[in-house]
Amino acid sequence: MTIQLIENKSELGAGTRGASLGIDALRISSLNKGSNYFLKYKVVKVKNNNEMLFDAVKLSSAKRIKGIVKVFNRICNQVEQTLTDGHFPLVLAADHSSAGGTIAGLKKKYPNKSLGAIWIDAHADLHSPYTSPTGNVHGMPLATALAYDNKECQVKEPSEEALKYWGELKNTAGISPKLIADDIVFFGVRDTEHPEDEIIRRDGIKNFTVAETREKGVEKACKEALQRLKDCDMIYISFDVDSMDCDLVSCGTGTPVPNGFTPEEANSIIQNLIQSEKLVCFEMVEINPTLDNKQNLMADTAFDILVKTTNTLEQKLS
Repeated sequence: MTIQLIENKSELGAGTRGASLGIDALRISSLNKGSNYFLKYKVVKVKNNNEMLFDAVKLSSAKRIKGIVKVFNRICNQVEQTLTDGHFPLVLAADHSSAGGTIAGLKKKYPNKSLGAIWIDAHADLHSPYTSPTGNVHGMPLATALAYDNKECQVKEPSEEALKYWGELKNTAGISPKLIADDIVFFGVRDTEHPEDEIIRRDGIKNFTVAETREKGVEKACKEALQRLKDCDMIYISFDVDSMDCDLVSCGTGTPVPNGFTPEEANSIIQNLIQSEKLVCFEMVEINPTLDNKQNLMADTAFDILVKTTNTLEQKLS
């Protein structure tokens, strides 16, 4: 099995502009470091509808969700096709909303296999149009996979049109739900709202906080995470760069949060987790060079992690 890069520049789900430039920022970092990384692997580019960013927002509870339905279907189909062709999908995405499509693609290819998701992120991404304070869909991808509306914590009354498209997101690939809460593990989540906290509390979703990960040590925390997912047939890792401390790295991401992991810790977490024989997909998201207060440092940091991750995956897959 060989690695195939899937580039998805859609940023319809983000609250700030610029995430669509994140992949190009990685390429610039590669050039500056004299790396041939982007020549080594087959690259597939997923069509986006970022031109919709110029249109007025019509559905405030789920902004640009009509376009995001298209994004979900495209990334879903591409992930499924990559696996069918015998390649390992390594997804480089702009905003995190499209992760719901990535998950759909994994389930489309393996509908009878249970999927475990490891979410390395400052945010839980468990909102729905009923609960999101912003209406930005990059805060909703896990809820789409769980098919959670969370009406118990409702703070908004979405329109019928918004709910129509929300239903389509939840049902991408004709499978709903695609995940169960027991099969989710968080690393570094530290910026949540009450509706998400209630889901995490009710369902007992494990969050390896920055403090707990440091106290236990990365290796032990990762072993515990994989043990929690021992009954899953396959595992997917989604790495949002905002899991790292914005004060230590940079603010080059859509929703930077302090007190996160160091780059060394983030890399170590990923290196430990990708050793799992059940790993079927790795994803990196939310680099935004337009917000970077230290030139291109976020992309430089993420590129170093990407190279180390890919090198380890290559050794595993060979």
